[in-house]
Amino acid sequence: MRIFSKVVEMGGFARAAVALDMSNAVVTRYVADLESHLGTRLLNRTTRKLSLTETGHVYLERVRQILADIEDADAIAAISAKKPSGTLRIYSVPGFGVSQLAPLLALFAKKFPDVILDIKISSHPVDMVEEGIDVGFFLDLQKIDSSMVARQLATPDVMLCATPEYLRVNGTPETLDDISRHRCLNYAFDFMRHNWMVHDWDTEELSYAGKSKQVLKQIPVNSCVVSNNTAILRECALADMGLVLLSSYSLDNDIRSGRLIRLFPEHSFGSVSIFMAYPSRRLLSAKVRSFINFIVEQFPHAGSHPSAQ
Repeated sequence: MRIFSKVVEMGGFARAAVALDMSNAVVTRYVADLESHLGTRLLNRTTRKLSLTETGHVYLERVRQILADIEDADAIAAISAKKPSGTLRIYSVPGFGVSQLAPLLALFAKKFPDVILDIKISSHPVDMVEEGIDVGFFLDLQKIDSSMVARQLATPDVMLCATPEYLRVNGTPETLDDISRHRCLNYAFDFMRHNWMVHDWDTEELSYAGKSKQVLKQIPVNSCVVSNNTAILRECALADMGLVLLSSYSLDNDIRSGRLIRLFPEHSFGSVSIFMAYPSRRLLSAKVRSFINFIVEQFPHAGSHPSAQ
């Protein structure tokens, strides 16, 4: 198959023979044996011209894919024998990067001390190929290029929180409508600037089972701070500046320590999924493959991204 593919690539038996460091006769015989084995002609030959038959076109397309897969398998086998080393470039959104990824990077560094970690934390989208990023961590609200390989790592809940001091001074909201009377710290998504969405129970419209059904309620909010950086919003919340609505991975430690109080835990303010993405499955270096495997081990319920395979 390799010889047949090379003959087509080089446009002739003689040139293929030179490229393969074989005799013209041997190359010709191998292609003839292949055609005999398949029971069909793959090439039309004249003294001046070489062309593929219709069957040859179909066969060549499949052969090239098979040869590429064999090269990948050979490369993976070679890479697995190498020790992970060199610089690993990582991108992450701020909330996940600071609260979840940072502790894992410390563990990875201990396990693979020859790998240098180059970490970029930003709320702005990145072009992973252009910027040389090996592995990126994104929110599901961000667009991931369909050419990327992406795995869902986790889907944390979005929580509404405030400090005990803010609630002491301004009062604790008793109903969802009370949120509109409070100062709010808001993430800079257009659809959140003026309204927050929450699942509420409709007590007027009963379901067929005789129970109130859940509906999506829109709550007008007064934003005193708007930012695309979750770390800034968290710090503003800890400074008693208002109510904050962020994913649980950004606020879990503060809630457990009592620095923040979770409001309306019986209601759902939605969730946001975290995805790990990398440019290709093919020819991954030992450092990248080791890091991907390490992260997947930490998030055993990983899944695929709906827009990237």
